[in-house]
Amino acid sequence: MLTEKEKKRYLRHILLEEIGEAGQLKLKQAKVLVIGAGGLGCPALQYLAAGGVGKLGIIDDDLVDTSNLQRQILFSEKNVGEAKVIAAKKRLQEINSSIEIVAYNERLTAKNALKIFTDYDIVVEGSDNFTTKYLANDAAVLAGKPLVLGSVFKFDGQVSVFNYQNGPTYRCLFPEPGSAEEMPSCSEVGVLGIIPGIIGNLQANEVLKIILEIGNVLSGKLLLFDALEMQAQILPFSKNPDVVITKLEEMSFSCGTDNPESVSCQNYFKSPDSYTLLDVRSPDERAAFDIGGLHIPLPELQNRYSELTSEESILVYCASGIRSLKAISILKDFFPDKKIYNLEGGLKNKMIF
Repeated sequence: MLTEKEKKRYLRHILLEEIGEAGQLKLKQAKVLVIGAGGLGCPALQYLAAGGVGKLGIIDDDLVDTSNLQRQILFSEKNVGEAKVIAAKKRLQEINSSIEIVAYNERLTAKNALKIFTDYDIVVEGSDNFTTKYLANDAAVLAGKPLVLGSVFKFDGQVSVFNYQNGPTYRCLFPEPGSAEEMPSCSEVGVLGIIPGIIGNLQANEVLKIILEIGNVLSGKLLLFDALEMQAQILPFSKNPDVVITKLEEMSFSCGTDNPESVSCQNYFKSPDSYTLLDVRSPDERAAFDIGGLHIPLPELQNRYSELTSEESILVYCASGIRSLKAISILKDFFPDKKIYNLEGGLKNKMIF
Protein backbone atom coordinates (compact mmCIF):
# COMPACT_ATOMS: atom_id res chain seq x y z
CA MET A 1 0.00 0.00 0.00
CA LEU A 2 0.97 3.62 -0.39
CA THR A 3 1.58 5.64 2.76
CA GLU A 4 -0.15 8.98 3.26
CA LYS A 5 3.21 10.66 2.66
CA GLU A 6 3.59 8.81 -0.64
CA LYS A 7 0.04 9.69 -1.71
CA LYS A 8 0.86 13.34 -1.19
CA ARG A 9 4.25 13.12 -2.92
CA TYR A 10 2.91 11.36 -6.01
CA LEU A 11 -0.41 13.18 -6.20
CA ARG A 12 0.14 14.39 -9.76
CA HIS A 13 0.67 10.79 -10.85
CA ILE A 14 -2.32 9.53 -8.92
CA LEU A 15 -4.57 12.15 -10.52
CA LEU A 16 -3.89 10.57 -13.91
CA GLU A 17 -6.55 7.95 -14.53
CA GLU A 18 -4.00 5.87 -16.45
CA ILE A 19 -1.91 5.62 -13.26
CA GLY A 20 -3.91 6.20 -10.06
CA GLU A 21 -2.89 4.63 -6.74
CA ALA A 22 -2.69 1.18 -8.33
CA GLY A 23 -0.16 2.40 -10.91
CA GLN A 24 1.89 4.24 -8.34
CA LEU A 25 2.02 1.05 -6.29
CA LYS A 26 3.40 -0.73 -9.38
CA LEU A 27 6.17 1.88 -9.53
CA LYS A 28 6.90 1.39 -5.84
CA GLN A 29 7.27 -2.35 -6.35
CA ALA A 30 9.37 -2.06 -9.51
CA LYS A 31 13.12 -2.72 -9.67
CA VAL A 32 15.17 -1.01 -12.38
CA LEU A 33 18.89 -1.34 -13.15
CA VAL A 34 20.67 1.54 -14.88
CA ILE A 35 23.96 0.79 -16.63
CA GLY A 36 26.14 3.89 -16.61
CA ALA A 37 25.84 6.92 -14.34
CA GLY A 38 26.80 9.26 -17.17
CA GLY A 39 25.04 11.55 -19.61
CA LEU A 40 22.12 9.18 -20.19
CA GLY A 41 22.02 7.53 -16.80
CA CYS A 42 21.93 10.77 -14.80
CA PRO A 43 18.63 12.16 -16.15
CA ALA A 44 17.02 8.72 -16.32
CA LEU A 45 17.96 8.02 -12.70
CA GLN A 46 16.77 11.42 -11.54
CA TYR A 47 13.27 11.02 -12.95
CA LEU A 48 12.93 7.35 -12.04
CA ALA A 49 13.84 8.21 -8.46
CA ALA A 50 11.57 11.24 -8.34
CA GLY A 51 8.73 9.21 -9.86
CA GLY A 52 8.85 6.59 -7.12
CA VAL A 53 10.49 3.51 -8.66
CA GLY A 54 11.03 1.43 -5.54
CA LYS A 55 14.48 0.01 -6.23
CA LEU A 56 17.17 1.50 -8.46
CA GLY A 57 20.46 -0.19 -9.21
CA ILE A 58 23.38 1.76 -10.71
CA ILE A 59 26.45 0.09 -12.19
CA ASP A 60 29.50 2.12 -13.25
CA ASP A 61 33.20 1.94 -12.39
CA ASP A 62 34.10 5.49 -13.43
CA LEU A 63 34.99 8.59 -11.43
CA VAL A 64 33.40 12.02 -11.82
CA ASP A 65 35.57 14.21 -14.05
CA THR A 66 35.29 17.93 -14.65
CA SER A 67 34.44 17.24 -18.31
CA ASN A 68 31.35 15.31 -17.16
CA LEU A 69 29.68 18.32 -15.56
CA GLN A 70 28.53 19.77 -18.90
CA ARG A 71 25.85 17.05 -19.18
CA GLN A 72 25.89 14.71 -16.16
CA ILE A 73 23.49 16.74 -14.05
CA LEU A 74 23.47 14.60 -10.90
CA PHE A 75 27.01 15.77 -10.13
CA SER A 76 28.47 19.08 -8.97
CA GLU A 77 32.01 20.41 -8.82
CA LYS A 78 32.45 19.02 -5.31
CA ASN A 79 31.94 15.48 -6.68
CA VAL A 80 34.95 15.59 -9.03
CA GLY A 81 37.21 12.62 -8.25
CA GLU A 82 34.45 10.64 -6.49
CA ALA A 83 33.06 7.33 -7.71
CA LYS A 84 30.06 8.12 -9.90
CA VAL A 85 27.79 5.50 -8.37
CA ILE A 86 28.49 6.73 -4.84
CA ALA A 87 27.93 10.38 -5.74
CA ALA A 88 24.78 9.47 -7.69
CA LYS A 89 23.36 7.37 -4.87
CA LYS A 90 23.84 10.18 -2.36
CA ARG A 91 22.13 12.73 -4.61
CA LEU A 92 19.26 10.39 -5.48
CA GLN A 93 18.60 9.66 -1.82
CA GLU A 94 18.30 13.42 -1.32
CA ILE A 95 15.71 13.50 -4.11
CA ASN A 96 13.74 10.57 -2.68
CA SER A 97 14.72 9.04 0.66
CA SER A 98 11.94 6.43 0.56
CA ILE A 99 13.35 4.33 -2.29
CA GLU A 100 16.14 1.75 -2.27
CA ILE A 101 19.29 2.51 -4.24
CA VAL A 102 22.02 -0.07 -4.84
CA ALA A 103 25.41 1.10 -6.12
CA TYR A 104 27.65 -1.31 -8.03
CA ASN A 105 31.05 0.35 -8.25
CA GLU A 106 32.26 -1.97 -10.98
CA ARG A 107 32.22 -2.47 -14.73
CA LEU A 108 29.54 -4.64 -16.31
CA THR A 109 31.22 -7.84 -17.48
CA ALA A 110 30.26 -11.24 -18.82
CA LYS A 111 31.00 -12.61 -15.34
CA ASN A 112 28.70 -10.34 -13.31
CA ALA A 113 25.93 -9.34 -15.76
CA LEU A 114 23.50 -12.22 -15.30
CA LYS A 115 23.90 -12.25 -11.52
CA ILE A 116 23.09 -8.54 -11.30
CA PHE A 117 20.29 -8.56 -13.91
CA THR A 118 18.45 -11.29 -12.01
CA ASP A 119 17.56 -8.85 -9.23
CA TYR A 120 15.79 -6.36 -11.53
CA ASP A 121 12.67 -6.17 -13.71
CA ILE A 122 13.98 -3.75 -16.37
CA VAL A 123 17.45 -2.76 -17.53
CA VAL A 124 18.29 0.73 -18.79
CA GLU A 125 21.43 0.88 -20.94
CA GLY A 126 23.16 4.25 -20.80
CA SER A 127 26.82 3.44 -21.32
CA ASP A 128 29.09 5.32 -23.71
CA ASN A 129 30.54 2.30 -25.52
CA PHE A 130 29.23 -0.40 -27.82
CA THR A 131 30.92 -3.34 -26.11
CA THR A 132 28.72 -2.71 -23.06
CA LYS A 133 25.60 -2.24 -25.19
CA TYR A 134 26.04 -5.62 -26.88
CA LEU A 135 26.87 -7.28 -23.55
CA ALA A 136 23.80 -5.70 -21.91
CA ASN A 137 21.60 -6.86 -24.78
CA ASP A 138 22.83 -10.43 -24.64
CA ALA A 139 22.52 -10.58 -20.84
CA ALA A 140 19.00 -9.10 -21.01
CA VAL A 141 17.96 -11.80 -23.48
CA LEU A 142 19.39 -14.60 -21.36
CA ALA A 143 17.90 -13.15 -18.17
CA GLY A 144 14.54 -12.43 -19.83
CA LYS A 145 14.58 -8.69 -19.07
CA PRO A 146 13.46 -5.80 -21.30
CA LEU A 147 16.31 -3.47 -22.24
CA VAL A 148 15.70 0.26 -22.70
CA LEU A 149 18.68 1.48 -24.71
CA GLY A 150 19.75 5.00 -25.63
CA SER A 151 22.70 6.45 -27.50
CA VAL A 152 23.89 9.94 -28.43
CA PHE A 153 26.19 11.40 -31.05
CA LYS A 154 26.96 15.10 -31.44
CA PHE A 155 23.46 16.62 -31.89
CA ASP A 156 21.53 13.37 -32.36
CA GLY A 157 20.11 10.64 -30.20
CA GLN A 158 18.39 7.26 -30.45
CA VAL A 159 16.06 5.31 -28.16
CA SER A 160 14.53 1.86 -28.44
CA VAL A 161 13.26 -0.98 -26.25
CA PHE A 162 14.65 -4.44 -26.87
CA ASN A 163 13.62 -7.91 -25.71
CA TYR A 164 10.23 -6.63 -24.57
CA GLN A 165 7.67 -9.44 -24.45
CA ASN A 166 9.95 -11.56 -26.64
CA GLY A 167 10.27 -8.71 -29.16
CA PRO A 168 13.31 -7.81 -31.28
CA THR A 169 16.70 -7.53 -29.63
CA TYR A 170 19.53 -5.10 -30.25
CA ARG A 171 21.19 -7.68 -32.49
CA CYS A 172 18.07 -7.83 -34.66
CA LEU A 173 18.76 -4.20 -35.51
CA PHE A 174 22.56 -4.31 -35.40
CA PRO A 175 23.62 -7.99 -35.71
CA GLU A 176 27.33 -7.37 -35.19
CA PRO A 177 29.37 -4.37 -34.07
CA GLY A 178 31.25 -2.39 -36.64
CA SER A 179 34.87 -1.44 -36.33
CA ALA A 180 36.21 0.96 -33.72
CA GLU A 181 36.67 3.48 -36.53
CA GLU A 182 32.92 3.51 -37.15
CA MET A 183 31.91 3.84 -33.51
CA PRO A 184 33.44 6.90 -31.85
CA SER A 185 32.30 7.88 -28.37
CA CYS A 186 31.29 11.34 -27.18
CA SER A 187 34.74 11.68 -25.61
CA GLU A 188 36.11 11.48 -29.16
CA VAL A 189 33.70 13.68 -31.12
CA GLY A 190 31.76 15.64 -28.50
CA VAL A 191 28.06 15.95 -27.73
CA LEU A 192 25.71 18.87 -27.08
CA GLY A 193 25.13 18.75 -23.34
CA ILE A 194 21.34 18.71 -23.52
CA ILE A 195 21.13 15.73 -25.92
CA PRO A 196 21.85 13.07 -23.25
CA GLY A 197 19.25 14.80 -21.06
CA ILE A 198 16.59 14.48 -23.75
CA ILE A 199 17.44 10.89 -24.61
CA GLY A 200 17.87 9.82 -20.96
CA ASN A 201 14.44 11.22 -20.13
CA LEU A 202 12.92 9.41 -23.11
CA GLN A 203 14.45 6.21 -21.73
CA ALA A 204 12.89 6.91 -18.32
CA ASN A 205 9.56 7.47 -20.08
CA GLU A 206 9.76 4.03 -21.70
CA VAL A 207 10.56 2.46 -18.33
CA LEU A 208 7.49 4.03 -16.73
CA LYS A 209 5.28 2.90 -19.64
CA ILE A 210 6.54 -0.67 -19.27
CA ILE A 211 5.96 -0.71 -15.50
CA LEU A 212 2.54 0.92 -15.75
CA GLU A 213 1.54 -1.06 -18.85
CA ILE A 214 0.34 2.04 -20.65
CA GLY A 215 0.96 3.58 -24.08
CA ASN A 216 2.88 2.13 -26.99
CA VAL A 217 6.32 0.89 -25.97
CA LEU A 218 9.18 1.48 -28.43
CA SER A 219 9.59 -2.23 -29.08
CA GLY A 220 10.46 -2.93 -32.71
CA LYS A 221 10.77 0.82 -33.21
CA LEU A 222 13.85 3.04 -33.24
CA LEU A 223 13.26 6.69 -32.33
CA LEU A 224 15.73 9.08 -33.98
CA PHE A 225 16.06 12.60 -32.59
CA ASP A 226 17.82 15.47 -34.40
CA ALA A 227 18.27 18.54 -32.21
CA LEU A 228 19.60 20.83 -34.94
CA GLU A 229 16.55 20.32 -37.15
CA MET A 230 14.28 19.70 -34.14
CA GLN A 231 12.88 16.61 -35.79
CA ALA A 232 12.11 13.12 -34.59
CA GLN A 233 11.17 10.05 -36.58
CA ILE A 234 10.41 6.44 -35.69
CA LEU A 235 11.75 3.62 -37.84
CA PRO A 236 10.17 0.16 -37.48
CA PHE A 237 12.22 -3.03 -37.47
CA SER A 238 11.39 -6.70 -37.01
CA LYS A 239 12.60 -9.61 -34.95
CA ASN A 240 15.24 -11.62 -36.76
CA PRO A 241 14.65 -15.36 -36.17
CA ASP A 242 18.24 -16.08 -37.17
CA VAL A 243 19.58 -14.16 -34.16
CA VAL A 244 20.15 -16.68 -31.38
CA ILE A 245 21.97 -15.73 -28.17
CA THR A 246 23.20 -18.64 -26.07
CA LYS A 247 26.05 -17.24 -24.01
CA LEU A 248 27.83 -14.11 -22.83
CA GLU A 249 31.27 -13.10 -23.94
CA GLU A 250 33.42 -10.01 -23.73
CA MET A 251 33.62 -8.22 -27.05
CA SER A 252 36.40 -6.30 -28.68
CA PHE A 253 36.36 -4.31 -31.89
CA SER A 254 38.71 -4.75 -34.76
CA CYS A 255 40.09 -1.50 -36.03
CA GLY A 256 40.93 -2.42 -39.60
CA THR A 257 44.64 -2.77 -38.85
CA ASP A 258 45.39 -6.41 -37.97
CA ASN A 259 44.84 -5.95 -34.23
CA PRO A 260 47.80 -3.74 -33.26
CA GLU A 261 49.56 -4.45 -30.01
CA SER A 262 48.47 -2.40 -27.02
CA VAL A 263 50.67 -1.02 -24.27
CA SER A 264 49.17 -0.29 -20.87
CA CYS A 265 49.90 2.99 -19.12
CA GLN A 266 51.62 1.06 -16.36
CA ASN A 267 54.00 -0.66 -18.77
CA TYR A 268 54.66 2.56 -20.67
CA PHE A 269 55.72 4.41 -17.52
CA LYS A 270 58.05 1.53 -16.63
CA SER A 271 60.06 2.14 -19.81
CA PRO A 272 59.04 5.45 -21.42
CA ASP A 273 62.28 5.68 -23.39
CA SER A 274 61.29 2.61 -25.41
CA TYR A 275 58.71 4.53 -27.41
CA THR A 276 58.15 7.72 -29.34
CA LEU A 277 54.83 9.10 -28.16
CA LEU A 278 52.35 10.40 -30.73
CA ASP A 279 49.33 12.39 -29.54
CA VAL A 280 46.54 12.45 -32.18
CA ARG A 281 44.00 14.47 -30.18
CA SER A 282 42.78 17.98 -31.01
CA PRO A 283 44.80 21.10 -30.11
CA ASP A 284 42.31 21.99 -27.35
CA GLU A 285 42.63 18.56 -25.77
CA ARG A 286 46.40 18.80 -26.00
CA ALA A 287 46.40 22.21 -24.29
CA ALA A 288 44.26 20.88 -21.45
CA PHE A 289 46.43 17.84 -20.65
CA ASP A 290 49.08 15.65 -22.24
CA ILE A 291 51.75 13.11 -21.37
CA GLY A 292 54.24 14.46 -23.86
CA GLY A 293 55.41 13.31 -27.26
CA LEU A 294 54.78 14.55 -30.77
CA HIS A 295 51.42 16.15 -31.50
CA ILE A 296 49.78 15.51 -34.86
CA PRO A 297 45.95 15.75 -34.75
CA LEU A 298 44.32 12.83 -36.52
CA PRO A 299 42.86 14.92 -39.40
CA GLU A 300 46.39 16.14 -40.21
CA LEU A 301 48.12 12.76 -40.08
CA GLN A 302 47.73 11.95 -43.78
CA ASN A 303 49.69 15.09 -44.65
CA ARG A 304 52.23 14.99 -41.80
CA TYR A 305 53.11 11.31 -41.53
CA SER A 306 56.62 12.01 -42.85
CA GLU A 307 57.47 13.63 -39.52
CA LEU A 308 57.60 10.08 -38.13
CA THR A 309 59.89 8.61 -40.79
CA SER A 310 62.93 8.36 -38.53
CA GLU A 311 61.07 6.97 -35.48
CA GLU A 312 61.48 3.28 -34.80
CA SER A 313 58.88 2.44 -32.13
CA ILE A 314 55.75 4.63 -31.95
CA LEU A 315 53.14 4.60 -29.19
CA VAL A 316 49.97 6.39 -30.28
CA TYR A 317 47.50 7.85 -27.80
CA CYS A 318 44.21 9.79 -27.69
CA ALA A 319 41.37 10.22 -25.19
CA SER A 320 39.95 6.70 -25.16
CA GLY A 321 41.91 4.61 -27.65
CA ILE A 322 39.67 4.95 -30.70
CA ARG A 323 41.35 7.73 -32.67
CA SER A 324 44.70 6.15 -31.91
CA LEU A 325 43.52 2.95 -33.60
CA LYS A 326 42.50 4.96 -36.66
CA ALA A 327 45.90 6.67 -36.62
CA ILE A 328 47.67 3.31 -36.53
CA SER A 329 45.65 2.15 -39.52
CA ILE A 330 46.79 5.22 -41.45
CA LEU A 331 50.43 4.90 -40.38
CA LYS A 332 50.59 1.20 -41.26
CA ASP A 333 49.82 2.11 -44.87
CA PHE A 334 52.90 4.36 -44.96
CA PHE A 335 55.15 2.37 -42.60
CA PRO A 336 54.17 -1.33 -42.84
CA ASP A 337 57.37 -2.48 -41.15
CA LYS A 338 57.42 -0.04 -38.23
CA LYS A 339 56.53 -1.08 -34.70
CA ILE A 340 53.43 0.94 -33.86
CA TYR A 341 51.53 0.44 -30.62
CA ASN A 342 48.26 1.69 -29.16
CA LEU A 343 48.05 3.16 -25.64
CA GLU A 344 45.45 0.88 -24.08
CA GLY A 345 42.34 2.81 -23.04
CA GLY A 346 43.85 6.16 -23.98
CA LEU A 347 44.07 8.95 -21.42
CA LYS A 348 40.85 7.75 -19.78
CA ASN A 349 42.89 4.93 -18.30
CA LYS A 350 42.94 5.34 -14.55
CA MET A 351 46.65 4.63 -14.35
CA ILE A 352 47.18 8.23 -15.54
CA PHE A 353 44.72 10.13 -13.39
